[in-house]
Amino acid sequence: MSSFLQGLEWRHATKAFDSNRKVSSDDLGHVLTAIRMAPTSFGLQPFRVDVIASADVKADIAPLAWHQKQITTSSHLLVFSARTNAKGRIDQYFSELSGNDAAKRAGLKDYEAMMHGALDARTPDQLFAWASKQAYIALGFGLAACAELKIDSCPMEGFGPAELDKLLKFDSDTRSVALLALGYRDPAVASMPKFRFPEADLFHNR
Repeated sequence: MSSFLQGLEWRHATKAFDSNRKVSSDDLGHVLTAIRMAPTSFGLQPFRVDVIASADVKADIAPLAWHQKQITTSSHLLVFSARTNAKGRIDQYFSELSGNDAAKRAGLKDYEAMMHGALDARTPDQLFAWASKQAYIALGFGLAACAELKIDSCPMEGFGPAELDKLLKFDSDTRSVALLALGYRDPAVASMPKFRFPEADLFHNR
């Protein structure tokens, strides 16, 4: 079995971390690189990740997440948010892709027009749903990187997004969708046995 699959077998949703152990800056960097390299629709990466190491900020977030221990005992808490300003994101994408060279950008005009054609007519709710899906793809890559590096993690949706957005002073185009707590499991807290449905339940050949 590959180290990647072994990592997936090893990982579980850690409910309590050892608050005395911290993820190194190098390992955190590898996790963030995996998130950054995740595939997204049009390559637009319409999400934002806030990396929270501050104990004070995590303590402020805890009441918004029903005081779940993962928040305050984690080494780092990643807040994944959807960016809904598609037009602005497209403009930023092509500005950076072209190096702000007008001639290079002109050569990309058909691709740029295609993106606008696909996204400009979407409602704010549709853009939020689309951007949220991209954020979750990136979250999955972060989880996989943690598993391979033997960093414990716990993805979380149990929090008040509107309250968290206000706490983190997000603008109206940025809305939190998920949390990812990182660290190392507390050996004193027993974990539930890993359960997955059998392959026959999940996979259907046709």
